[in-house]
Amino acid sequence: MSKLPGNAGVSVLGDKSLEFYRDPVSFYRRRVDKHRGRVFQCRLLNRPTVFVCSVPAMTELLSEKSGIFVKDPTDLMTNVYGDTLVTTNGEEASLLRLSLTSLFTGSGLESSRDFISSVCEHCLKDLSGSGQPECVYSVFKQLGTEMVLGLFLNVRQEQHPELLWEITQLCTEHWHGLISAPVSVKVPMWSSGLSIALEARDKLMGIIKDKLESETEGFVGSLRTLPLPDSGSAAQHLLLFISALIPKALASLLTSFTLALSGKEKEETRQQALMNSDFLDEVLLEVERLWPPFIGGRRLADQDATLAGFHVPKGYGALYISHAVHRDPDVFQLPDKFLPERWRGRNADHRNLLCTFGSGPRNCIGSKLTHVFLKRCSLSKIGFWMTTSFVLG
Repeated sequence: MSKLPGNAGVSVLGDKSLEFYRDPVSFYRRRVDKHRGRVFQCRLLNRPTVFVCSVPAMTELLSEKSGIFVKDPTDLMTNVYGDTLVTTNGEEASLLRLSLTSLFTGSGLESSRDFISSVCEHCLKDLSGSGQPECVYSVFKQLGTEMVLGLFLNVRQEQHPELLWEITQLCTEHWHGLISAPVSVKVPMWSSGLSIALEARDKLMGIIKDKLESETEGFVGSLRTLPLPDSGSAAQHLLLFISALIPKALASLLTSFTLALSGKEKEETRQQALMNSDFLDEVLLEVERLWPPFIGGRRLADQDATLAGFHVPKGYGALYISHAVHRDPDVFQLPDKFLPERWRGRNADHRNLLCTFGSGPRNCIGSKLTHVFLKRCSLSKIGFWMTTSFVLG
């Protein structure tokens, strides 16, 4: 058992959080080069933390040792979203996942397809009509927002435009609390980001509870019938599912997809993606590999453990970085190249090695729904996207 490369530093003074969040990619690349390995330690959020940048170490962390490296119960996500399948551990998390899985698979998934198609058509129909540059990220984020609120809350633009706008604004305020300083302060004329987020959460919970009481159809109606641990669990999970995080992630992936396939030199690739469903899957996988919308995920060592052959003391954090894992040269040859064909060659059996939406027993419960959405949206207007001038923001 070897000692972790790097230095965890001293409390506060040795913390590298600011440097890391300012530029995560440069941060990990400098240290991978320095330590000549893809696992190292630093102090993050004032806690000694293992940084995981290789596929084998990520798999070990999230799959083989998922019961040892657990979710941090003091994480800000718990304060903002409450106890959900994302923030709980052990048997409670397993039971929540078992109860909720049916809503994201089988008939639950199939019933979403027509609505997803209609939202894509509605939001993208005018994308290239003006002939002027378009901010596609904003268009895609609005598309994702309408899709999430329509699927999970039965709030649809054509029926409830004012309510949809109100929820969108509250979700944005709520999300900003997650990326603000974790201090809830409210004084005359000023409130901290977390304080605003908690107020937004309370208003959203009021809307959600009204929906749970009044709706009998769709996702929200089905959620009411599930065997959840307490009366507030359904509302807390709906709060998570309508989070602004989801539209932002979808918008990021769709914008990357647009960039990857834009330009005259990619015309043949676009045509192939439009005509060949399997090739479109490979394109989307390569977009997800190269440009994951999330930094990664964080765990906490619940006991002394090993990871990638290194000793990890109890209480250490463990952070897997998706951008680094997806560019592990031992698994993905020419890791910085956009090569969709890799997914029918050497990497044909490696789809489960991507960690954009987590991996192992705690992976994202909605990953199949996300894939349906991304594929339907990319097909819906692929020809229009690629012939429009874009302003990205």
